[in-house]
Amino acid sequence: MADKVVLLSSWASVFGLRVQIALAEKGVDYEFREEDLFDKSPLLLESNPVHKKVPVLIHNGKPICESSIIIQYIDEVWTKGPSLLPKDPLQRANARFWADFINQTIYPCSSRIWRNKGDVQSAAKKELIGILKQLEGELGERPFFGGETLGYVDIVLVPFSRWFYTYETFGGFSIEKECPKLMAWVRRCNEKESVSKVLPDPHKVYERNCGLKKRLGLE
Repeated sequence: MADKVVLLSSWASVFGLRVQIALAEKGVDYEFREEDLFDKSPLLLESNPVHKKVPVLIHNGKPICESSIIIQYIDEVWTKGPSLLPKDPLQRANARFWADFINQTIYPCSSRIWRNKGDVQSAAKKELIGILKQLEGELGERPFFGGETLGYVDIVLVPFSRWFYTYETFGGFSIEKECPKLMAWVRRCNEKESVSKVLPDPHKVYERNCGLKKRLGLE
């Protein structure tokens, strides 16, 4: 019997997009179910009762939550595709470290850019540039964070690139100017079909966030 795989997510969620790239890399067929994050489905609330957030991967009726954990699960279950994490334990630990760094820093910082103005926004913009420069330093001269091929850290980070236009437009700065090597890495990632076919149009992401600001009364 074929595996039944369902992904509960939202089209613009960087965390859900990670999972979609991982599934594409592994060649896994799945059903995508769009979630209204203001009116969450009973299935989402039942599948992730702790955080009540997307994404949730449901594999043969069993839910797996949290995007980084889901990616590792995909890598361990579907072994026929390319390995997403390094085989070497030290390299795996290093990849997990940088994935955790990304999880802990970029989203809360970048949210302050498009949700705020003035000093709060300026401080968040400066902080984000610093974070991206750290990641650019870790990338170094390698094509991808894990070496020659797209891997775990790349998958965790690259969905944020489709939000860069939103950050830049609200914040009035250029990530290309500040981090040219990181943007070259973004372009390399987008040469992969698993990335380019999954990630949304950055202008649509911006429009979505303009609408979200109005809905949240942040203008």
